[in-house]
Formats: sequence, structure tokens, C-alpha cells
Amino acid sequence: MFSFLWYIIIGGILGWLAGLIVKRDVPGGILGNILAGIVGAWLGSVLLGDWGWQVSKFYVFPALIGSIILILIVSFIMRATAKK
Repeated sequence: MFSFLWYIIIGGILGWLAGLIVKRDVPGGILGNILAGIVGAWLGSVLLGDWGWQVSKFYVFPALIGSIILILIVSFIMRATAKK
């Protein structure tokens, strides 16, 4: 149970940091940050592997890079659908 709580907290922090780095908002607020962090961590580990500093089953650098990529993709899709 406690590891699940850490998973959510670290995912939220990583999603928030990724949003600050790219200066774009994640749709959904805090829940969007948590999802961007968790899905971004998975995406980063798939693309970059597991390396660097690890916190609660997250490898921070690949997770942060994956979250940045995810936020950029989501913001691109949101912008493209808003123009229609």
C-alpha cells in the first residue's frame, strides 16, 4: 500500500517537473501530472532503458525525459484538435 502511495507521489512530481521544463500545462491538473509522470516513466524506460538515480521504482532521468516527450505529444494533439 505504501509503495503505491509513493508511486503516485513520485509520478505527480515528475509530471509537474516535466510541465515546468516544457512550460506547458498538462490537461487534468494534479491527476494529469500523476498520469503524465507514470506513463512518462514507462515511456522513458522503454525508450531509454533503466539508468540513473532510482526513487520508488522510477529511474528519474528516463522517467523525466519520457514525461517531457508525453507532455509535448499531448499538447500537440490538444492544439491540433482545438483548431478544428
